Amino acid sequence: MREVILEILQSIREDADFKHSVDFIEDGLLDSFEIVNLVSELEEKFPIEIRGTDIVPENFTSLDMICALVAKYQEG
Repeated sequence: MREVILEILQSIREDADFKHSVDFIEDGLLDSFEIVNLVSELEEKFPIEIRGTDIVPENFTSLDMICALVAKYQEG
């Protein structure tokens, strides 16, 4: 799952170094528009539907947080 999410992130921002960033938001790697694009890609790739209440910056600060979000929806 991590590699697929990393590929999606790289497709959204090819110039960004997601592997070494500690906080994607603080480092300016993802803005609100890119988060919306990411959610759309995640929903398509992992057949899930992420609730609007979970589309908050805190859930998109790192690869671990994004993986946890996807896993939450895959389990439920």
